[in-house]
Amino acid sequence: MIERYTRPEMARVWSEQNKAEKWLQIEIAVCEAWAKRGVVPTEALAKIRKAKFDLDKWAEYEREMHHHFNAWLRSVSDSLGDESRFIHFGLTSYDVEDTALALRLMEATELMEKGVAELMEAIAALAKEHKTTAMMGRSHGVHAEPISFGLKLAGWYDEMRRNSHRLIDAKEQISYGKISGPVGSHATVPPDLEDEVCGDLGLMVEPISTQIVHRDRHAYFIGTLAVIAASLDKFATEIRHLQRTEVLEVEEPFSPGQTGSSSMPHKRNPEKSERISGLARLMRGYSMTSLDNVALWHERDISHSSAERVVLPDACTVLDYMLNLFAYIVRGL
Repeated sequence: MIERYTRPEMARVWSEQNKAEKWLQIEIAVCEAWAKRGVVPTEALAKIRKAKFDLDKWAEYEREMHHHFNAWLRSVSDSLGDESRFIHFGLTSYDVEDTALALRLMEATELMEKGVAELMEAIAALAKEHKTTAMMGRSHGVHAEPISFGLKLAGWYDEMRRNSHRLIDAKEQISYGKISGPVGSHATVPPDLEDEVCGDLGLMVEPISTQIVHRDRHAYFIGTLAVIAASLDKFATEIRHLQRTEVLEVEEPFSPGQTGSSSMPHKRNPEKSERISGLARLMRGYSMTSLDNVALWHERDISHSSAERVVLPDACTVLDYMLNLFAYIVRGL
């Protein structure tokens, strides 16, 4: 996602540095499990625990090898020498990549959970403040019966409460790893090692994996983020209607020095709410792409990978930004 819509905390989660650190964490955890089973010597494990990677070398090797993960593995091997023969023993790349992806999605979700909680707090405070502030309720865009602005906001709060529960459920759905080897058959990795490694990482084990964790989990996750974005779009659209000159019942915060137009200086546009609506359109598109990623060939193909490199980080980054922006709007209404 472009820097304009990226908060630093979320950028760190999706950085190449964090991804590579997670990969190395998993490779070391697997080596430790193999050491308990007598496969990796104690002396070798001590050196493996100090393994390192080099981002520049990784990029250089990838240009030569045309394989993202193997290039990283070669960079790690540079720091190990002969002990590199124990790294990645029995594994396929997606044992590491999908398990690391689960860890990063969990980190990203924690940031979004915080954003949801802070937005709910802001909505609750404004709802209490306007508990008795009268306004017209509208149906079909036409005056219907009186309500309070606080009642409208209470509806927003309750919808975000539901979204909070949805996000918790979605986080659980993607908190699964797999250390089951090529095509998920456990031919090269015993199931008890998978249980141990995933448990140590704070993950559940994909009960029946293929060469990957099944993508219905990720589609459900991104779909949930899209639902939350749709709620924010709904709230933002309400603000945009209520800020029209002919209505002018609500206004976005407008800071000193802020301008609304290059040619019409009198204007105070609901541009932040419009931004929310625009970003929600992206989120709906990400959800469709995630659904397309569910149907893969046999035990796996790699058609999902290029799409996920965009969709997963962007969806998390955009919703994180939307939650924080809308909390700012609500606090300044």
